[in-house]
Amino acid sequence: MTARQEDFRRLLMERSVPGRVGAILPTPDVPLQKLPDESLLRKDLDMPEVPEPEVVRYFTNLSQLNFSIDTHFYPLGSCTMKYNPKVNDEVAFLPGFAGIHPLQPDYQVQGALKLMSLVQDYLVEITGMAASSLAPLAGAQGELCGILMIQKRHQERGEGHRLKMLVPDSAHGTNPASAAMAGFRVVSIPTDGRGNCDLEALKKEATPDLAGMMITLPSTLGLFDQGIVEVCRVIHEAGGLVYADGANMNALLGQVKMGDLGFDVMHLNLHKTFSTPHGGGGPGAGPVCVQPVLQPYLPAPVVERRGADGRETYTLVTPEKTIGKVAASHGNFGVLARAYTYIRTLGDAGLRQVSENAVLNANYLLERLRKRYHFPFDRRCMHEVVLSADWQKEKGVRGLDAAKRLLDYGFHAPTMYFPLTVAEALLIEPTETESKETLDLFVEAMNAIDREAGEAPELAQGAPHTTPVRRLDEARAARRPDLRWQRDGG
Repeated sequence: MTARQEDFRRLLMERSVPGRVGAILPTPDVPLQKLPDESLLRKDLDMPEVPEPEVVRYFTNLSQLNFSIDTHFYPLGSCTMKYNPKVNDEVAFLPGFAGIHPLQPDYQVQGALKLMSLVQDYLVEITGMAASSLAPLAGAQGELCGILMIQKRHQERGEGHRLKMLVPDSAHGTNPASAAMAGFRVVSIPTDGRGNCDLEALKKEATPDLAGMMITLPSTLGLFDQGIVEVCRVIHEAGGLVYADGANMNALLGQVKMGDLGFDVMHLNLHKTFSTPHGGGGPGAGPVCVQPVLQPYLPAPVVERRGADGRETYTLVTPEKTIGKVAASHGNFGVLARAYTYIRTLGDAGLRQVSENAVLNANYLLERLRKRYHFPFDRRCMHEVVLSADWQKEKGVRGLDAAKRLLDYGFHAPTMYFPLTVAEALLIEPTETESKETLDLFVEAMNAIDREAGEAPELAQGAPHTTPVRRLDEARAARRPDLRWQRDGG
């Protein structure tokens, strides 16, 4: 613990003064309730007694210890920590949206239902699918919904023997987990020398027990599979269905529609592609979009528009053969409101520019870093670029060391050691919202780390040096986390 952190720790507990008041609660306007049985109550609750300014300073100081997208460049692949336009938050905070309840009758929340209906329509148009459901609360839950829909269709056709699900080794890790949770037997398909799905290996697995395939496009290698149409054809001819992990759709907006490529179902990470950066675990939203073959199985509820000519009404309905509800309510509405605002603000041309800028930024980093870092696939990437610190490791600096050293240069670390198929992998996603000037500063830091690897490797090996918390024992931190304050000597 640093001296600065120690000061913050003492701020509340050791500056506590008996009788000092930080807030005055109003007289309750409801009857006081009887306390639980004494056996359930603490005899002594050691809470700090400090004035309001002390509490404000405490939490403000804590917030300044963290990286944030408002203060730093966050090249964190997969999470896409990009700038979130503040107008999106303002719309989500409108009382008519933020103050409603999911159990209110439809006629009282027509505005919210109309917003959801429009988001459904926009996602269908963007993906080239036939219908969508906004119910899933996260990308992984959207994956599970897609796989459960595939499973139910096979079972209703008397093909319950189809229990094999193919997953490329370049897919997101949640893909095989979702398939296994649904009861499928997962078979990994290797990547070929160009970073595409190995078609020969795929064809060998296209057997009568095949249920389908889950494909992350672009893959975790940051690449667009050049044989994707053929991949979908092989799966369909074997009687399977194809699922698209659309978490990386920010690379494809306005460029291609997944339905046109041959996919039957996909999810979208609204909290990634359409605003609401979700680093730290939430909030999220993972709507699913489907072709007609799976439309009856969508998770409930979906919003249905009735009427026309300015007299439309909106209501929640349950699809005919639904896989059921996957959440207590109707999806994460705050994220849906932000996505709606993002889409309407940008429009067709703006969404296309999102993908163009994301891909341009990633390829700019690839070209600027090509001479100092190893790239496992020598081809244009999409929205993120995967490099290897293999060359630096030969000098004693691992990928982990390089990532930690970036913190000293004022940049958040990228994703480390993922994808698993690349040794010493660093997965860098610059996003579409970063300027060339920011990317140039990042390149300078990466090049400086490469020089240090040859001249002073101990700098990276012991990094970070300037952050409030120095390098942790990661195994111990995971097994024995320090989660509570204890008084000195306690």
